[in-house]
Amino acid sequence: MKISSYIIINLAVMALVTYLIRAVALILIRKKIENKFIKSFLYYIPYAVLAAMTIPAIFTSTGSVYSAVLGLVVAVVVAFFERGLVTVALSACVTVFVTEFLMKIM
Repeated sequence: MKISSYIIINLAVMALVTYLIRAVALILIRKKIENKFIKSFLYYIPYAVLAAMTIPAIFTSTGSVYSAVLGLVVAVVVAFFERGLVTVALSACVTVFVTEFLMKIM
């Protein structure tokens, strides 16, 4: 299978941009960050990015929006009761599976 030059150029540009973002941050910020606002902002970035990537995928990964919403609600409730990640994921998956099955037979 031949990889087109377009894909190789895109991969090279993405690698360069990713490297430059990290390199510039390491070069410009050498001392410890003491500003409370910036520390708080940087603390919440991973959670915000994870939510921004996960939430749209939840609603487009199932056959129906209703099963996706029900799976999300179950996952939030199970997570609220401080269950583990595997338990939360399995309960959401089972909920979506059962909901899709019931919607298919009705």
